[in-house]
Amino acid sequence: MKGEYILEGILFAMGSSVSKNLIAEVMEISREKLDYLAESLALEYERTGRGLRLLSLEDRLQLSSAEGCYDALIKMVKKPGAPALTDVVLETLAIIAYKQPVTKGDIERIRGVSSDHAVNRLVEYGLVEEAGRQNAPGRPLLFKTSEEFLRRFQLSSLDRLPQMDPVQYQEIASAVEAELAAGEQGDRLVAQEQKSQEPPLSLEV
Repeated sequence: MKGEYILEGILFAMGSSVSKNLIAEVMEISREKLDYLAESLALEYERTGRGLRLLSLEDRLQLSSAEGCYDALIKMVKKPGAPALTDVVLETLAIIAYKQPVTKGDIERIRGVSSDHAVNRLVEYGLVEEAGRQNAPGRPLLFKTSEEFLRRFQLSSLDRLPQMDPVQYQEIASAVEAELAAGEQGDRLVAQEQKSQEPPLSLEV
């Protein structure tokens, strides 16, 4: 149990999620050994009904309170629960989760309405974060889901996102791609129209 003992101490002391590679390096063990220890510790928490849970967040580990402790913790810190996600915000989050990295423009073309407020809310809640800039005119910001997104929805990785029926998925994907292509074509036509309306340059001195 010594390995699990050390792993538990590291995660408790750090408080937040910690890279598995870093833990393995500090403990001077292989990643395979670390995965074994993590699984063993997680099972021990569940088997003994402890108030802790071990979360695996892609390539990171973190200690968390068990779900049964939630109400008591809320009373202890005297804070409201996690912010409620409206249908609009959830719809925007779903688009980002399945299409990431994605720009606000792409989100708006899919939804058909402005998404500034929804994206800003998701960033504020820590569920979404910036992922660089797209190599396109204007270099718009790209957005992706965050580690907090995995933690909030109890996903070990993005591979664990619910998968829909392949036929239905292909139909939706084709419709989305067509919508995005139509939007890009519209942007080009608007730009060409604006350029054609520009007054000719005067050569008079």
